[in-house]
Amino acid sequence: MKLSEIRQILSERDLQLTRSLGQNFLHDARQLRRIVALAGVQPGERVLEIGPGLGPLTAALREAGADVLALEKDARLVAVLAERLHLAPEPGLPADLEGPAQPGRLRLVRADALRLLQREPECDWSGWKLVANLPYSVASPILVELALAERPPARLVVTLQREVVSRLNAGPGDAAYGLLTLLVRQRYQPAGSFRIPSDCFFPVPEVESGCIALDRCVPEPLTAPERRVFARVVKRAFSERRKKALKLLKYDWPAAALEAAWCELGLSPEARAETLSRDVFFELTRRLARLPAP
Repeated sequence: MKLSEIRQILSERDLQLTRSLGQNFLHDARQLRRIVALAGVQPGERVLEIGPGLGPLTAALREAGADVLALEKDARLVAVLAERLHLAPEPGLPADLEGPAQPGRLRLVRADALRLLQREPECDWSGWKLVANLPYSVASPILVELALAERPPARLVVTLQREVVSRLNAGPGDAAYGLLTLLVRQRYQPAGSFRIPSDCFFPVPEVESGCIALDRCVPEPLTAPERRVFARVVKRAFSERRKKALKLLKYDWPAAALEAAWCELGLSPEARAETLSRDVFFELTRRLARLPAP
């Protein structure tokens, strides 16, 4: 979809884009092709798209043969997409999320994706890929919800603020390393990223953008009960970045158990959360998960 087409559609329907919904549409064909290539979309693969907007990425995914399920919050854009693509929006998630895929199919649902994921965490997305230009205002919460889901997608390929891409790629000691890094990467590993120039969007956003691919870890590093403990551990450890992680965790777990774990893992009592690797948090979680619930 060319920039001139986007302008024409918005003008003809007198649509004013909503900043709070993060409505900056990626229109550059080269960047759209790069996203589809990074996702490795194959004919017949099931793809979840969140925030299709006017459909430029949707069209690229269908051209690659994907079976696309698009979730769009804005009723105005749902109406435009339905008219342009000659389809009827569905009232909710299809019942056959695990059913046979149909190459080139598009199903459109008007839905607040973040609320839907929070309301239906048991949905089986394990045979899906998420490929989306996520609304920047809710991108991080959506990624966390998917990482905490019972059966999350096999691959996430998402356009985000460049700052968020940096957080997802960060390692211990990096300024960008933090809570988001660990909550997402408890289930996923970065698998490539690239920058997208601001002038590839309409309207041009005030922030830098990038696209990142994240692959689900196989086998899973933590069990479901351990993942719940892991989330508590990292949230507490990063709750006050200037304080020592050991001191913060003592609010929720017995001091003796924590000190024993610290000793077994060879950690300094002075260590702060941003210096501890994901694997260290995994090992700490496994030990704490064996204790009675705090």
